[in-house]
Amino acid sequence: MSSLMSSFAELNPFSKGNPKDDAEDQGETTQNNASIAGGGHAARASDITKTKLRVSQSLKSFLVSQDAISKRNAAVDSDHMTPALQALVDRAHIEVPAELTDRSRPLPEYFVSSTHNTYLMAHQLFGTSSAGAYDTVLKAGARCVEIDAWDNEKDENEPKVTHGYTLVSHIPFRSVCEAIRDGVDREAAEAKDVQGFRPAPIMVSLENHCNAKGQLRLAQIMEEVWGNRLLSKGVREEGKEEQAGGEHVLLSELGSKIVVIVEHHLKTLCEVEKDIDEHSESGDEEEQLAFRAYQEKKKTAPANIIIPELAKIGVYAQSVKPSDDSWYSTNPQVLANGPHHHLINVSESGLLTHLPKQAQKISEHNAHHLMRVFPKGTRISSKNLKPVPFWGIGAQICALNWQTFGASLQINEALFSSTDGYVLKPRALRAGGSGILSTGIRKRLTLHIGGATDLPLPKNRKEDDEMKPYVSCILSHPDNLAAEPPKRKTAPYKHHNLGFMHRGHNPPSTDPVWDEKLDWEYDDNELVFLRILVKSDDSFAANPIVAVTAVRLSYAVQNTWTFIRLLDLQGAETKSSLLLKFEITDAKAVA
Repeated sequence: MSSLMSSFAELNPFSKGNPKDDAEDQGETTQNNASIAGGGHAARASDITKTKLRVSQSLKSFLVSQDAISKRNAAVDSDHMTPALQALVDRAHIEVPAELTDRSRPLPEYFVSSTHNTYLMAHQLFGTSSAGAYDTVLKAGARCVEIDAWDNEKDENEPKVTHGYTLVSHIPFRSVCEAIRDGVDREAAEAKDVQGFRPAPIMVSLENHCNAKGQLRLAQIMEEVWGNRLLSKGVREEGKEEQAGGEHVLLSELGSKIVVIVEHHLKTLCEVEKDIDEHSESGDEEEQLAFRAYQEKKKTAPANIIIPELAKIGVYAQSVKPSDDSWYSTNPQVLANGPHHHLINVSESGLLTHLPKQAQKISEHNAHHLMRVFPKGTRISSKNLKPVPFWGIGAQICALNWQTFGASLQINEALFSSTDGYVLKPRALRAGGSGILSTGIRKRLTLHIGGATDLPLPKNRKEDDEMKPYVSCILSHPDNLAAEPPKRKTAPYKHHNLGFMHRGHNPPSTDPVWDEKLDWEYDDNELVFLRILVKSDDSFAANPIVAVTAVRLSYAVQNTWTFIRLLDLQGAETKSSLLLKFEITDAKAVA
C-alpha cells in the first residue's frame, strides 16, 4: 500500500491526458460551482438570480430583416428592450411535452438524471471528497447519486465515504446522508406544481465496502437521518401484481422518497462486468503505473456479503452483476438466480461487448428492468462515457461524472432540461415496444444561425477584436456507436477595426452576426441531440471554446427565431445568448 501511495503522491492530478481526445468534448471543473447545469438546471434557476439578456443593435436589425419583429418594436437605434422584444427573448427555445414528465408509468420506463462518484469534486484518484457535492447536484436536478461506503478504521460506528485505494480524501457517511436529507427538505419547501419544480424521488446507488458491523451502521444511519423520507418497504400491499413478480412500481408511487439501490451478490461474476481497458486514459506514464496499482488492489479486495438489515432497504432496486446472459437472452427475460427487482449494474466497457449485436434484446430487457451504466475505470480524470447510445437501448441510469462540464454532461442537460429529472422513454423502449428506436425515415435538420450577444472572451484575452467567433455544431445519434458524429460550422466572424462602425453591420466580436444555415441528414430517432459550441478561430493556438449549449431535437421549437442562453465550460449560465431557428423536415421532401 505504501508503494501505491508514493506513486500517487508525485502525480499531477490534472495532467494533459491523451492527445487523441477530442478537445471539443472537454469541459472545465465544476468545483465550487453552485450553478452547475446537467440535470434540468434551466427550470430551477431563479428569475431573481438570472442576468437579463441583452439584444445587440445588430441582432435587432437582423430580426427586423427576417420579419420576426417590426422596426418600431425592435427599438433598433437604442438599448431599450421593448415589451415585444422582451417577449421574443423570453420565448422558450424548447418545449418538453407534458406526457414525458407524467409519472403514471412503471419506474423502468424513465430515464433518470444520474451522477457517478458524486462525493468527488474533481479527479478520480486525487480529488477532494465533499458532502457539499450532493447539495450541488441535487440543486442542479440530479435524481440518482452514488455513495461509496467504507469502514472507518478510526471509528467503526461511523463509516466513511471515499474512493478506495486512492489519495481521495474521505468524509463521514452520516454527513452525506444529512446533505441528501437537507436536499429533500429544501425541495419540499420550494415545491411548485409546475413541470420542472416538482419534488421527485432521489435514488441512491450505494456501493458497499463495509464489513457486517459497518453495514449495520449504514442501515441504522440511513434510517436515523432520513426517517420517513426513506423508502424502507414496498408501497403496495402483499399479494398485488408487483409483489408477485409482475409490473414494476409506478414512478408516482415513489413520491419524493429516497430510494436506495443495494447490491445483491450472485454466486459468480459475468464477463459483462469486466473492464476490458488495460490502460489509464492519461498519457502520463506515472499516472498509468499508479492506476494499474489501484486496479490490482481493487481486484484483490474481498466481496462483502450484504447483511439482511441492509439488503431489505433495497426495495425496488437490487444491483447485480449477472453470472450469465439470461437477463437478456431468455424469453421471458428472467435473470438466473436473480432478485425480484434486479438492476443490471455494468461498466460502459462491459456493456459495449454486447453491442450492437444484442442491442434489441437488451432494449427489451430494459423496458421492464433497471440498468445502470457507469464510466469505465480508466476515466480517472472524470471524463465521461457517451450516454446517447446507452439511452438508445433503454438504459435508465447513465451515471456521469459531474466533476467536469464536458460533452456528456451538456447532453444530459439537454435531455433533462425543464423536467424534474425523470423523462419518459420513447414508446419503442417501453413495455410492448419493439426495442428499435430509429424509424428508418430520413430527416433533414436545417439550423439557421443568426448571431449572438455578449459573448464572453476566451481566457486571458483582453481585446474583443482578437476574437474571431464561429459556431461549431455536433449531431449525436444513438446509432452512431463508433462513428465520428457529423459536425458543421459557420465561417468565423471578423470585426473590422473601425470604431465608429461598431453598430449596425459591423458589430464587435462579442456581438457577431453570422446569418448562416447548417444542414444535416439523419435517420429519424427521438434521441438525437445537437451540441452547439461557440469557439474562436485562433491562428496561434487551439481554437478555444467560449460558450456552449445542447438541444434534444424533439424538444426544439421549430420554424421561429428563439434565443438560447449559453453556458460556460463549468456549466454556469452566462449573460450571453445565441439567436437560432430550427427547421426539421423529411429529407425526401427537399429538392
